[in-house]
Order: sequence, then structure tokens, then C-alpha cells
Amino acid sequence: MTQIVLEGRGLTKRYGRVTALNGADFDLRAGEILAVIGDNGAGKSTLIKALSGAIQPDEGEMLLDGKPVRFANPLEARQAGIETVYQTLALSPALSISDNMFMGREIRRDDLLGRWFGILDRARMDRIAREKLTELGLMTIQNIGQQVETLSGGQRQGIAVARAAAFGSKVVILDEPTAALGVKESGRVLDLVLDVRSRGLPIVLISHNMPHVFEIADRIHIHRLGRRLAVIDPKAHSMSDAVAYMTGAKLPEGIAA
Repeated sequence: MTQIVLEGRGLTKRYGRVTALNGADFDLRAGEILAVIGDNGAGKSTLIKALSGAIQPDEGEMLLDGKPVRFANPLEARQAGIETVYQTLALSPALSISDNMFMGREIRRDDLLGRWFGILDRARMDRIAREKLTELGLMTIQNIGQQVETLSGGQRQGIAVARAAAFGSKVVILDEPTAALGVKESGRVLDLVLDVRSRGLPIVLISHNMPHVFEIADRIHIHRLGRRLAVIDPKAHSMSDAVAYMTGAKLPEGIAA
């Protein structure tokens, strides 16, 4: 049986009288792309925030490599090897590509200037950033020092994904990575996601784009009414099936009404 890297059991999150997660289960297997789909208000964003440390569940438990974990904030999740690329990308347009790659992880020089005055080792950061982008085939970007605001939408998304792949040692979570991108740029981002998986990193893909989901996902987690309804094989189900399941028009086989 394939190893489960990240798991959630009975996750519950309430906001006053609103229950965003209602005993939700989740499992991500090693080396797979797991798509998470659901109608608006289904609770999938809350689920992802719980897995990435942005919120703390009121009930339930999470396991990383079979060991219980509880993240007080996203930094703790990152330190555990879980990297998340949000739809807003969280890039600073005025900073360079290299600076954005190392935002929050800046490398100091090894000499006295670095230890005492916090002077950054920019040459080393530039070298590593270029290596990481080259590994993922993103070196159509010639100048590692150019500002992110000069890049296209697809290139910016590529930088965000490359940063997650470079520092995520366990899991990469992608929230709508092709939203607001054209057909050509979306294709490049999907190729990049497949390349990240080929390096052995399991990926959680949150998307409303059914063709993209069915193109690259190994399994599809369907979230409905605050919990996991089912996990389906995209090779055994159609896009219309998936839409019907997540909207409640029909239930997957084996699930009682």
C-alpha cells in the first residue's frame, strides 16, 4: 500500500454557529497529485488552511508521515516541510526574483558582517535561485535580479511554484495555480506541476478548472458540506460525474443517500 504522507482525521472547525469543517477526513499519498474540488462554501479552503497551519482545527488530528502534528501558524508548517502557494501568490512585486525566492529564508554571509550585522549573502542566494529555476525549466527568465512586477502572470506563478518546490521537503499545496492565466501560460504551469511531482513531491491541487484537474490529478478528493464526500479515480469517472457529486446532483457509488 502506498505510504500516506499527510493525513487528517475528523477535522472540525467552527466559526460561531457556522461549521466550516464537519469531521473532515483527508489523505495524501506519496508521489501523487491529489486534486481537491468542491462547490463554493464546501469548506475546501478551510481544510487547506488547517493543513497548512493558517488555522487550527477545533477537533480532530493531523498526521505527517504517520506522526501527529499540530501547527500554530504557517511558519511551523513550512518548517515541517509543507509549502503552500496561495492564489494571491504572496510575492512582492518590487523585489527581485531571487529576493522573492528567499523571502523569510534569507541567507546571511558567513563572515562577521553576516553574523553581527545581518548582511545577506546575495551572490549565494542568486546562485541557488538560478539553480532551482533551471531545475524546473524556468530559465526563460534571464536576469535573476529583475523585479517580479516585470514578469508575466505565468512567470510569476512559476516563481511561486518553484519557491515551494525548492523548500517543500514533504508536501506542496497549490491553491488555484492557473487562475487568471491564459491557455498557453496555464499549460506551462501544469507542466511545471508535473515536473515537481516527478521529483517525488506529493502535491495537493485545489482547482475549479475541471479539464486541468482531470488532466494531471492521480486522485480527486470531493469536498461537500464541510467534509470529504468521496475520493474518485479520474480515469474511472467523467468530469460531469465529478460536478454532479460535488453539487449533490448524485452520489458516488457506495455512499448512502
